[in-house]
Amino acid sequence: MNLGIAGKWALVCGASKGLGLGCAQALAREGTHVLLVARGTEALEAAAARLRADAEVPAGTEVLTLAADITTVEGRERVFAMRRDWDIVVTNAGGPPPGDFREWDREAWIKAVDANMLTPIELIKATVDGMAARGFGRIVNITSSAVKAPIDILGLSNGARSGLTGFVAGVARTSALAGKNVTINNLLPGAFDTDRLRGTMEGAVKKTGQTMDVVRQNRLKTIPSRRFGDSGEFGATCAFLCSAHAGYITGQNVLIDGGAYPGAH
Repeated sequence: MNLGIAGKWALVCGASKGLGLGCAQALAREGTHVLLVARGTEALEAAAARLRADAEVPAGTEVLTLAADITTVEGRERVFAMRRDWDIVVTNAGGPPPGDFREWDREAWIKAVDANMLTPIELIKATVDGMAARGFGRIVNITSSAVKAPIDILGLSNGARSGLTGFVAGVARTSALAGKNVTINNLLPGAFDTDRLRGTMEGAVKKTGQTMDVVRQNRLKTIPSRRFGDSGEFGATCAFLCSAHAGYITGQNVLIDGGAYPGAH
């Protein structure tokens, strides 16, 4: 399927590895020009080199990089200094650390909310009006399946991402955006084979005293697909939500978890 986004410009945050890189790769393979943003220069350049060498990325597709912290004002200013207008924005920031809520002070909460709620909102605010004026815009926020099924040791993430979910549910449905072919959706990953998952399982090891193999196998048993997700399949879903065919999908929380969530809604 031709997704109809060749030649568009996409800003992809947290794009040096994992789910962010999966999204950047899927978009680049559609001929979408991408700016990869992440904090670590070495990993970022390695990711860009991988995309530029990808035989499925059409010739002429630009792959740019910016080593910056998107959760800071300075980082966002540097992004918009490179390019003001974006057709596609994929927001993504590393999740807060797991732990016991009794140990988190105000600073920990503010940091979590700033990275996982306020940063996406700032990116939305900075780009949607231009998208509406041009008659096309796609924003995809990478959040977490914990928004629907909170995980006890991920309280910081549960709280911050739920706040973003509520905000998006309202703003995405305004006629000033939806009526101008601008959509905002959230992608909720379950257990994907990423550094984040490994960190969560390490937290479970410390909490329960079980071995990593036991924790891993127990986690797999909760997934009907009996496997962890792959960043490539996550990226393909992201690319579709960013496509010309997805203009009637907005304000949604798209859960990708191998069937782990047991609810009907």
